[in-house]
Amino acid sequence: MRAKAASGKAIIVLCLASFLAGSLFMSRTLSRSYIFEEEDHHLTKHLSTKRLDIQKDCDEHKRKLIESKSRDIIGEVSKTHQAVKSLERTMSTLEMELAAARTSDRSSEFWSERSAKNQSLQKVFAVIGINTAFSSKKRRDSVRQTWMPTGEKLKKIETEKGIVVRTFGFLFARFVIGHSATPGGVLDKAIDEEDSEHKDFLRLKHIEGYHQLSTKTRLYFSTATAMYDAEYYVKVDDDVHVNLGMLVTTLARYQSRPRIYIGCMKSGPVLSQKGVKYHEPEFWKFGEEGNKYFRHATGQIYAISKDLAVYISTNQGILHRYANEDVSLGAWMLGLEVEHVDERSMCCGTPPDCQWKAQAGNVCAASFDWSCSGICKSVDRMARVHQACAERDTPLANFRFLY
Repeated sequence: MRAKAASGKAIIVLCLASFLAGSLFMSRTLSRSYIFEEEDHHLTKHLSTKRLDIQKDCDEHKRKLIESKSRDIIGEVSKTHQAVKSLERTMSTLEMELAAARTSDRSSEFWSERSAKNQSLQKVFAVIGINTAFSSKKRRDSVRQTWMPTGEKLKKIETEKGIVVRTFGFLFARFVIGHSATPGGVLDKAIDEEDSEHKDFLRLKHIEGYHQLSTKTRLYFSTATAMYDAEYYVKVDDDVHVNLGMLVTTLARYQSRPRIYIGCMKSGPVLSQKGVKYHEPEFWKFGEEGNKYFRHATGQIYAISKDLAVYISTNQGILHRYANEDVSLGAWMLGLEVEHVDERSMCCGTPPDCQWKAQAGNVCAASFDWSCSGICKSVDRMARVHQACAERDTPLANFRFLY
């Protein structure tokens, strides 16, 4: 019984010992498992962080690579753009140098040919081109009947005084005029008949049109310099009254100076609105809206010296033409070493203005109405203006000039 009892206690002690040993073992096992899990979690987190860092490094490298390539592309585009600009500047410079060379060569040829021909060109003091149109026969007649000498009187002045007067408008010899859009048509035949009667037209190789006045002016100077060796080339409209003696006397004061551009200088507004008279399609070239043109001679009458007329003739192919011919001429003069002469006697008003000035001894070279850009109703009023404002004793007959 004792042996059995002892065995029962031993069993109980053994069971307790086993239980405690198992608990201790399980506790250590769970602790280690938790530690392992913690280490695994930290390791996983560390690996994830490392992966993200690596990914960021890769992305940053890619970004830098792309930016570098973009910069390279932009740089190449910029270099190409600069190269194109440089090429354009070089081409522009070469064009200008070529133009200058042509100017020099043509001018040399021009003067050489003149010398070689030995007076083959008629030498005169001034060529006066009167701008006219097909529809302006009555205007031309009013000019012929007043200030423009005709017939034998015209020939005498041309021979003795060196003044050549040509009506400029439809490209004819004396009154300057071109041709119609239909060569040989009714308009051209009418001019042919009128020229046959008066022999006072200078005809240009040009199709007439109001919006082609800049081209016509350029061709007038080119044609006139090819026909006459003059000190001055004058352009005047057919509705302006001119005192030839006073005009010649005025021009003669500047004969010894080079590159003379003479007339009534003005600076009118640049008109950007379509449909208005004197609209400037290239208004944006003159700056902000409301700006004014550079100073230039008003288009009713002006004169340029021989060297400037030759320059226009030589470089006519590269001279820009604006809508208004007086602006075009002013633009051609603007970049040159030219003396601008603001001569107010070339823009007197009609009576009583020119009459009062004549009575005071200040005879006008030219008269017109600013409000009409010429003499208002010139066909009816030209004779009255001439009677009131014509020069009386201005010594055209005594005029002489130095060749």
